[in-house]
Amino acid sequence: MEDTELTVAEFFAGIGLMGWGLEQDGWKVAFSHDIDPKKKRMYAGQFAADHYVLGDIHELDAATVPTVTLATASFPCRDLSTAGNRAGLQGSESSAFWGFVDVIREMRERRPPLILIENVLGFLTTRDGQDLEDALLALNGLGYGIDVFIVNASRFVPQNRERLFIVGTRAELQNIPYAAAMPPPITPGRPQRVIKFIANHPAVDWRLRELPPFPERSLPLADLIERLPEDDSRWWPEAKAADVLARVRERHLPALEGLMARAEWSWLPAFWRTYDDMKCCVPRMDGLAGCLLAAGGFARQFLLQLGHGRLMVRWITPREAARLMGAGDFNIAASDVQALRGFGDAVCVPAIHWISRWCLRPLLLAAPVAHGESSFPGGGMTRTAVNMMTTADAFI
Repeated sequence: MEDTELTVAEFFAGIGLMGWGLEQDGWKVAFSHDIDPKKKRMYAGQFAADHYVLGDIHELDAATVPTVTLATASFPCRDLSTAGNRAGLQGSESSAFWGFVDVIREMRERRPPLILIENVLGFLTTRDGQDLEDALLALNGLGYGIDVFIVNASRFVPQNRERLFIVGTRAELQNIPYAAAMPPPITPGRPQRVIKFIANHPAVDWRLRELPPFPERSLPLADLIERLPEDDSRWWPEAKAADVLARVRERHLPALEGLMARAEWSWLPAFWRTYDDMKCCVPRMDGLAGCLLAAGGFARQFLLQLGHGRLMVRWITPREAARLMGAGDFNIAASDVQALRGFGDAVCVPAIHWISRWCLRPLLLAAPVAHGESSFPGGGMTRTAVNMMTTADAFI
């Protein structure tokens, strides 16, 4: 293992946060692919982009994809999301998953030992679970056994962002210990809805492994808030802020008035929602931001700053969005609108780091090794891996 280079091909790479999380655990991104040139420009503002290929996944030539240890796919969620059209894997965007499957198939004997797929929880339920079963059986057909679990970014950053993760392992990784009980017990990573899916789909070749406990987040939301001066043009006019307060639902009003009366600032993320045909302000009261979304308009998240007898309101900034994704140092080379879309479509960096350390690396460590060398492609540990333990310690 010490002599193995951990390489990754990042499909649906977006602005590169999947690769960033993996790099912090010693992986080297050898290939990135996406269809969106605006996301590639954001990517290029932070990372070297000579390996970033633009184009439709359905038209990608598998011969151009290098031989790697891991392929990741955060394919479009619009047709799977409960907030979307629920067209499933036959929808115009989420059907990109099948393009990914085709590329992996066409890699033939170069198929990577590991696959990591990320998407919204709606993937569990579109077409009553048929979409997810079809996807997993297709991966089985390519030689991959399947593990599935949920990780909420709130374990690492103050953002409520639950995502479904699928780990596929090829035959050379399938002779290691897996969970004996089927279905496995209910845990935070595999709640009842996941266990129910596993139990109801015995045709899938499951390769489930025990998940370690999630870390307890210590980072408070207040630490991620940009302290904008009161005369900053991004604050909404007083009249608009007053209208926001007037639209707060009655059950939240006492708490907001209490925070306004304090001699210090407090912050609450909020959304617009419609109740009884009325536009209402719905703040989060749990110390978390809501899930960052790529959509704008009515779905866009804003921030309430309360204290000193006042309420001030503004949109969440791109820098705050970056911090909520665990990417606070990201060099944001884009307009505010594009930056918010880029982060809303991305993954939480420390969550990916955690998955790498506890769900991917152990599979490789347990893999058969012949003559003191790994059976996987690669020649030398990456530069990032030198500091692997020190960076990982921040998330456990």
